[in-house]
Amino acid sequence: MNAPITPSDTYLRTYTEPEVTALLRELHERGKTFGIQWGSATVNGTTIDGRLLIDFGDTSLATLLNLLELLREAGRT
Repeated sequence: MNAPITPSDTYLRTYTEPEVTALLRELHERGKTFGIQWGSATVNGTTIDGRLLIDFGDTSLATLLNLLELLREAGRT
């Protein structure tokens, strides 16, 4: 498993809204197997220091990426 991504990782600023929307679609697909559903999750459009927020509790993109990594890892086992 990769090391968790921190919200201060500067490369997070390179993600665009369409890219994050695609990641949310992946979260919805991968999460179904585990009962993880955030049908209302969307890109908030708000940024903190250039980083997009995800609208399920205004979490950071790092949280979304870390959750996806866990789901990908679980899918491989």
